[in-house]
Amino acid sequence: MRLGDFIDLKRGYDLPKKSRSAGPIPLVSSAGVSDQHSEAKVRGPGVVTGRYGTIGDVFYIEEDFWPLNTTLYVRDFKGNDPRFTYYFLKTIDYLQYSDKAAVPGVNRNHLHMAEISVPKSVDEQRRIASVLSCLDDKIEANDTINQTLEQMAQAIFKSWFVDFEPVKAKIAALEAGGSEEDALLAAMQAISGKSEAELTRLQAEHPEQYAELRATAELFPSAMQDSELGEIPEGWGVDHLSELVQFNPRRSLKKGTLAPYLDMKNVPTSGHLAEDVVLREMNSGTKFVNGDTLLARITPCLENGKTAYVDFLDSDQVGWGSTEYIVMRSQEPYPESMSYFIARDGNFRQHAIQSMTGTSGRQRANAKALAELPWLIYPRRLTEAFDRIAAPYLKLAKSHGNQSKSLSAIRDSLLPKLLSGELDTTKVGA
Repeated sequence: MRLGDFIDLKRGYDLPKKSRSAGPIPLVSSAGVSDQHSEAKVRGPGVVTGRYGTIGDVFYIEEDFWPLNTTLYVRDFKGNDPRFTYYFLKTIDYLQYSDKAAVPGVNRNHLHMAEISVPKSVDEQRRIASVLSCLDDKIEANDTINQTLEQMAQAIFKSWFVDFEPVKAKIAALEAGGSEEDALLAAMQAISGKSEAELTRLQAEHPEQYAELRATAELFPSAMQDSELGEIPEGWGVDHLSELVQFNPRRSLKKGTLAPYLDMKNVPTSGHLAEDVVLREMNSGTKFVNGDTLLARITPCLENGKTAYVDFLDSDQVGWGSTEYIVMRSQEPYPESMSYFIARDGNFRQHAIQSMTGTSGRQRANAKALAELPWLIYPRRLTEAFDRIAAPYLKLAKSHGNQSKSLSAIRDSLLPKLLSGELDTTKVGA
C-alpha cells in the first residue's frame, strides 16, 4: 500500500517561546522533546518525525503532547498499532522525500505516496512491536540506572568538596557539647546518609565497610578557616586549578593516522558516555587518551553541559576530535575521576562560561584562564577515598552503555527481518 493509506501525517503547530507557559506537556521538535508547555495539541500515544532541521529521527510519545511546526506527526493511525508505526517509520529514508531547497525539508505529500509493505494484521504488528520494545525497555532501564549513578557521584562530590557537609556535621556536634567521637559519628552519618542505629547495624553486619566509612570520616577536619575563597575546611589550601588539573596536555598523533574520532554532536549533555566513536584519518584536532575529560568550550555546547570522560579507547590508543574541546586531566597523583567531576561542577562551569572570549556567535571558554582560577586544593587522601566510590560508578555506567549498544545493534538487525516476515514473531524469544 501507499504510506498515506497506512497512516495520515500532519505538520505540527507553531508555538513561539514567548507564547509558552509552564506545564507538564512535552513540546516535540525535530530533535525530540525540547521543552514543556501547559497545553496539548495531540492525544497520546503519538509518533513524531522531523519535517525540517533534524530529518530521520522518529519519536514515540506516550502522553499527550504538542508537536512543533518543524515536525510531522501521525494524525490518524487508521487502526494500526502506534508502537509498530513508530518502529516502521524508523526504516524510511526521509531524504528521498525532501524538497530541493537550501534548507531541505520532508514533503508530506511525497511521503504519503511512498509504496510500503506492512503486516495487515494488527496482532502481528503488536507482536513485532513487543519484541522490539523489550530491547528498548532494557536500554531505557540502563539509561535510567546510569543517570542515577551519575547523580549519586555528583552529589557526593558536592557534599565533600563544595558544601563540606562532613566538616559541618563535625562542627555542629562539637558545638552541641559532643565529644570528638560524637563528631566523628556525625560525619559518618553525613557521608553515608545512615542513622546512628543503621551505623550500629552496619558495624555488626559489615565491619569492613564500617571501618572504611570511619576512616573516610577521619579525613575531614572539625573546623573551618578563612581564605580568599571564603570559609574552607581547616588545613585545606587554595592555589591555581592547574595544581589539580592539566589543561590541554600535549599528545602525539601523526596526520593521516587512522584513529578513533569523537564528533562534538556525540558528546552527552548528561552522563559521561560518548556515542558513535568512529575511525577517521587524523588531520587537525584535539588529542586525548583514556582518563581525560573533554569539555565543550564553545557556545551553546558549554552551556548545555556537553562533557565526556574518555574510557572508550584501547589502553595505548590516542583519539582525536574537534578543536572545540578543552582536554582536562587530573594532575598526578590525583585520581583521574577528579577532573571529570570538577568539569561537571556547577561552580567550575560558571567560571568556564565567564571566561569565554570572541564574538557573540562563536565565543569560546579560555583554557588558560581556567588553569589560573583560584581553586580549593583537596587533600590527596580524600580524593582517593572519593575515587573508591566514583570510579566504580563510571565503570558500571560504561558496562551498561556497552550492553545498550549491543542491544541497539540487535534491535536494528531484527527490525527489517521482522517487518519482512523473514523472522516469525511467534518463534522469537523476547
